[in-house]
Amino acid sequence: MKTNILLLGADGQVGWELRRALLSVGKVTAITRQDCSLTDKAAVSALVASHQPDIIVNAAAYTAVDLAESESEQAYALNRDLPALLGELARQRDILVVDYSTDYVFDGSKSEPYFEHDNTAPANIYGASKLAGLQALQASGCRHLVFRVSWVYSARRGNFIKTILRLAAERDELSIVSDQIGSPTSASLIADVTANCLLLLAAGIGKEGVYHLAPAGQTSWHGLAEEIVRHAQTLDMPLKIKPADIKPTSTSGYPTPAQRPANSVMNTDKLTRTFQLHLPDWQEPLEHLLQEFSANA
Repeated sequence: MKTNILLLGADGQVGWELRRALLSVGKVTAITRQDCSLTDKAAVSALVASHQPDIIVNAAAYTAVDLAESESEQAYALNRDLPALLGELARQRDILVVDYSTDYVFDGSKSEPYFEHDNTAPANIYGASKLAGLQALQASGCRHLVFRVSWVYSARRGNFIKTILRLAAERDELSIVSDQIGSPTSASLIADVTANCLLLLAAGIGKEGVYHLAPAGQTSWHGLAEEIVRHAQTLDMPLKIKPADIKPTSTSGYPTPAQRPANSVMNTDKLTRTFQLHLPDWQEPLEHLLQEFSANA
């Protein structure tokens, strides 16, 4: 019998890619916010009861990091209360819950990559609300598989990659923050790893728990912008600038409502060892996406 998967947040960056990737795991019912109000406990409970899934994959989240500082109630409703409810419903029915956390649960003060067991200390409302969601899921006692991800981008929705391509076509020079480092992670990689881990779990390989998921290597936002422009040049995309026209600047020069961690790099040894996976260098998925943009231009 086919595994029955209920996918929440199916129209977001990660959710959209999961629609495709999870087809290798089982039958996917994709739910968007238009289909069900995910902050309505009765509606979510009815949804789970009617579909009777074997797995719930929750890709829904409040991700407007700066706006969360003034909309904390909305952020906590989706990032904490939804996972708490899903955990409760899943424990009652022995459902596996897959959820996604963030590098923002750390304050970024560590000089080395973060491990799963490192102390959490979110510096903004978004990170605090996502941490509360993970803690609620764990406290529920349900079976869970949680991936912490960072610097997510995709072909869908607005993100840093699209912004840099647009600005590089409009301006003669750019100033990009160079004192924040992380591992740019494509939504397609997140979706593919999720599907692979679920298939491996079904085959008796790996185990449930919390894992850091990111490609190999690290860079700054400035380094990422340079790589975007450098590769876009090789594809003859219409740009006004070269990598040398992208100037480094400090976080203090671009104040934002929410504080960002200086170090968002996460150690992925636990994931690759437990599930026997190989993760690509961060440049590889980026090149694939830019080739897709170029082909569709």
